[in-house]
Amino acid sequence: MPSNQNMQGGKTFGLLKAQQRERLEEINKEFMEDQKYRDEEDLAEKLDSFKNKYAEFDLNDQGEIDMMGMKRMMEKLGVPKTHLEMKKMISEVTGGVSDTINYRDFVKMMLGKRSAVLKLVMIFEDKANGASAKPSGPSNGPPPKRDIASLP
Repeated sequence: MPSNQNMQGGKTFGLLKAQQRERLEEINKEFMEDQKYRDEEDLAEKLDSFKNKYAEFDLNDQGEIDMMGMKRMMEKLGVPKTHLEMKKMISEVTGGVSDTINYRDFVKMMLGKRSAVLKLVMIFEDKANGASAKPSGPSNGPPPKRDIASLP
């Protein structure tokens, strides 16, 4: 973005978010054209969902989820993690080569066969948003009442 533009914070933020979404959309197109993922059911919808989720936690709009973005994500999902746990999650997604998760790694994780902890948390959140997050428990109602006279 040219530095000679005199824009207020909100306008600049909106522009950065729009640019970020364009970059993520370009990556989504790459996945759509990749033969490896052509059999993936509802790929376009999944990629759109991944893009929105990723953009929400890319706090610095640099195209990467860093430790603070991961912390915010886990807290928002209701599963706060320690610093060490988050480092392990990031390492699992990136293969240990980075301290941040880029969008390509994020999508590969979400579409991949491996069950990364972060993937499981994200899937759980999606299911919780679509249905009741509380387990329903036994469907046969409360336990039967016992007659005090029948006790030994």
